[in-house]
Amino acid sequence: MTSDFFFFIVVGFCAQIVDGALGMAFGVLSTTSLLAFGVPAANASAMTHVAEMFTTAASGISHAYHRNVDWRLVARLAPAGMIGGAIGAYLLSNIDGKAIEPFVSAYLIAIGLVILYKAFRPPPKRDVRDWMVPPVGLFGGVLDAIGGGGWGPIVTSSLVSRGHDLKRVIGSTNFTEFAVTLTISLTFILTLGWSELDSAIGLIIGGVIAAPFGAILVKRLPVQPLMVAVSMIIIGTSAMRLL
Repeated sequence: MTSDFFFFIVVGFCAQIVDGALGMAFGVLSTTSLLAFGVPAANASAMTHVAEMFTTAASGISHAYHRNVDWRLVARLAPAGMIGGAIGAYLLSNIDGKAIEPFVSAYLIAIGLVILYKAFRPPPKRDVRDWMVPPVGLFGGVLDAIGGGGWGPIVTSSLVSRGHDLKRVIGSTNFTEFAVTLTISLTFILTLGWSELDSAIGLIIGGVIAAPFGAILVKRLPVQPLMVAVSMIIIGTSAMRLL
């Protein structure tokens, strides 16, 4: 095994710990690492999403076991997210996704600031029949495929900013992400074919090992520090991509 392979195992492990505990960042961290190794944007997104088929399955099962999942929220997010993911993957296979990345990053920074504010002034909880749930899922699916990550930051941050329970949102978005990721991956494979599997295997191994620990963390951590951490992750990663 090469040092690069072990590096991707470490990237997968660290990214999934963050993703499982905060409901975001596996795609962003993994894709950024692949891009740094010179992998083209569409291939980096494809490889990340193939890895996420395994990590999101492990993470979703762990969250379900620890009762972090709201099944009504999953039922409303999944169909919209799958449709959006297929659209985004098809678009990235045919156009340059970097054209809209600055707008996505600016949106995420704004959402991060809103969550940071609401961490200290929490809004009343909303029912999951909130009309914004399917549009947020659709938008999140499109941008997740185009940006190589973004389902967690967009969906988790948007729903939390509207007053949904943080821990339930994290568990539900992690569980739903498997269906979205599967759709995105199949679309990429159909449009691009597949190569450079070694990097994806490293991400898979590290992510699957880390998945149970993230679910435990989100169950046990207090809400306010978790919201502050979520906002910092969103603002930091989005600012770096914007710059």
